[in-house]
Amino acid sequence: MSKSDQSFLRQFSLLIAGLGVLTLVLIFTAWTIYEHEPKETDPNAAQQLSTSLAPNGAVYAGNTGRAAMLAAQEAAAKAAAAQVAYGGTTDGKTIYDNLCHSCHTAGVAGAPVLGNKAVWAPRVAQGLDTLVKHAIDGYHGPDGNTMPAKGGNPSLTDAQVQAAVKWIVDQAK
Repeated sequence: MSKSDQSFLRQFSLLIAGLGVLTLVLIFTAWTIYEHEPKETDPNAAQQLSTSLAPNGAVYAGNTGRAAMLAAQEAAAKAAAAQVAYGGTTDGKTIYDNLCHSCHTAGVAGAPVLGNKAVWAPRVAQGLDTLVKHAIDGYHGPDGNTMPAKGGNPSLTDAQVQAAVKWIVDQAK
């Protein structure tokens, strides 16, 4: 090996060693900076973790499970009953203005338009009880008319539906 080759290998080795040392210095510097940075804290992290780890359903077995299931159903029914629409008002006009007008003003899905006596006459002839039953349970007529149960708002009480139907029928007389 000639002297120039030896000189090249020595300089090349020093360059590789220097780059290796530089790499280690940069890694150590980056690690030091990372360790001194404040960590992000999410106040909801614990709740999100417990929610993600919670089971998606419950298993009810035997009489104990049946009792738990019935208790859960009763609690859900009470919670739903507590969520009465429009503050529990039985003012038919208020209920109409908040819910019914969206279909009965434009005749959506064949809904009879408020105040149109010709369209309402055959319905009124069926009696108020039938109209209230159709409004509470929903109705799909042979001519394609559709009335969703409770106007699509299950939080309405039967008394509220009856008040709204009575008010609408009074407008058609």
